[in-house]
Parts: sequence; structure tokens; C-alpha cells
Amino acid sequence: MKQALTRIAPLVLAAPLAACAGGSADYPSLAIRDAERVEGTFEPAPATEAPAPTAAPSADLLQRLSQLRTEAASAHQAFTQAVPGARRTIEAARGAGVETNSWAAAQVALADLDSHRSRTAVALGDLDLIFADATLAFELREPIAAARSEVADMIAQEDAILTELRSIR
Repeated sequence: MKQALTRIAPLVLAAPLAACAGGSADYPSLAIRDAERVEGTFEPAPATEAPAPTAAPSADLLQRLSQLRTEAASAHQAFTQAVPGARRTIEAARGAGVETNSWAAAQVALADLDSHRSRTAVALGDLDLIFADATLAFELREPIAAARSEVADMIAQEDAILTELRSIR
């Protein structure tokens, strides 16, 4: 009986599949139709007017850029002044366990440096927003880009120092 079932089972299972097979005349062709064919040429439309010239930055914008540069330079100077003390504190904690006061002091020194770096980064974020706004308004971006580059260089210097100090353990 078991052998008979194993011989009949494939036939019983194949029967529903045979019902799905039909003539190809019942289905639409998958060939490309006339409406799907690409025709014509792709040429840009002639320009009707020249693009508007970029607007020069306003006096308020230039003052804001100067203010952000000053804020970033102040934060960077505070960072630079805090580095020697932080370096000494971190060096003193080298090899110390997590439970020691010297390790905790080193973490506080790193946090202090991170705080100064974040002040510099806030100025960079503000410059990024000003740059995006100038881009959308088709204003002259070179003064903004110069300020951004200057502050980004400060951030890069600070990041390099922080990476170095974090590697001391």
C-alpha cells in the first residue's frame, strides 16, 4: 500500500500543474508596442534669458561671518590653552585603573577639551546653515566658504589633538 501511494502521489500532485498550462494565444505578447518605442531627439530648449547674477553678501552677513570667526577663534584659543594641562593630567593617569582619581581627572580634562571643541563646532554649524541659505538664494558664497574653511581647519587641529590624547592610556 505504501509503495502504491509513493507511485501515485507524484501524479496527483502534477495534475493541478497541468491545469495551469494553456495556449499562448490566451496571453498578450510581451513584445515592444509602438507606443513604447523611443522616437524623436533630445535637445535642450534654448535659453530665453541669462541666469541672474549672484547677489553680493550684505553688510549684516559680513558682520555675522566676522562674529562667527571670532567665536570660533576664541573657542579654539581656549582649547589650545587647555591642552598642556590636559596633557599633563592624562600622562599622569597613564596605566591607572578606572577606579583611580587620576583616571577620573584625565576624563574630566578630555571632557573640558571636548567642550571647547564643541563651541568651535557650533560656529561651524552656523556657517554651514548660512552657506546653505546663500546657495538657495543664489548669493555669493565665497566669503562664507572662506570662513567655513578657516573654522573647519580649527576643528581638524582640535580633532587631531583629541585623537592623540585619547590614545594615551
